[in-house]
Amino acid sequence: VQLQASGGGLVQLGGSLRLSCAVSGLTDRSSAVGWFRQTPGKAREFLAAISWSGTNTYYADSVKARFTISRDNAKNTVALQMNSLKPEDSAVYSCAARPTLGGLYVYTSLSEYNFWGQGTQVTVSS
Repeated sequence: VQLQASGGGLVQLGGSLRLSCAVSGLTDRSSAVGWFRQTPGKAREFLAAISWSGTNTYYADSVKARFTISRDNAKNTVALQMNSLKPEDSAVYSCAARPTLGGLYVYTSLSEYNFWGQGTQVTVSS
């Protein structure tokens, strides 16, 4: 199983970025996906999660109403649209996946995910 996050970069305060997570190796099973971020010296932070069906999503309070998670199962990708970015959003963003028996479950804890991809750096300048 491989996950590859992309789409990070440098953006100004109030700007937008769209991250993408390509998931491979889980095509024969349903998978739930989550996005996390981490800054040096801090614990990895949960941001958003989406069920296999895409019907259910869940967001951390810190990003609710600014970030939107979505998925395209035909392309095996999960996106994180980030709007109204702030300097405190600067971090390495990573996606994670896990098999799920049902199409409606979302997972918000780091320990619930089996597979992780390398992150992509997001820097928001003021």
